[in-house]
Amino acid sequence: MKKLKFYYLYFYYKIYNSIEYTSKLLGGAFLSEMKAGIVLIALEFWLVLSTYNYYTVITNNNLHLSINKPIVFIPIFIIVSLKIYFFTDTKKWKIYKKEFDNLSSNYNKKGTIIVTIISLLIIANLIFSFYLLSRR
Repeated sequence: MKKLKFYYLYFYYKIYNSIEYTSKLLGGAFLSEMKAGIVLIALEFWLVLSTYNYYTVITNNNLHLSINKPIVFIPIFIIVSLKIYFFTDTKKWKIYKKEFDNLSSNYNKKGTIIVTIISLLIIANLIFSFYLLSRR
């Protein structure tokens, strides 16, 4: 469980760093923690949405999604709860950030590549799931 938490926080850290970097290039970094949280929420939501799409394609059972249905409410609750648990306490986040900043540059380069690939795979997965959904 600790490794999973480490990877989750590290994934957020890499997104945070990329947002900080691009924000500085475009005129100043502000609200980077919130932006990174939104990106992470979007990626997780897209994973859940693609799962719903695959379920619909495989079972040929159309899910009627609504915010008040447990099949929608529970994943959203879990995704938002994770963000609140891990990232609302800025003191904790700054400790994690310092630890990640102290990792070797080789480790961080590999981490950047892995996080980029995972993010692109999530996006491609969502697109592919909608493609399959449109063909049924």
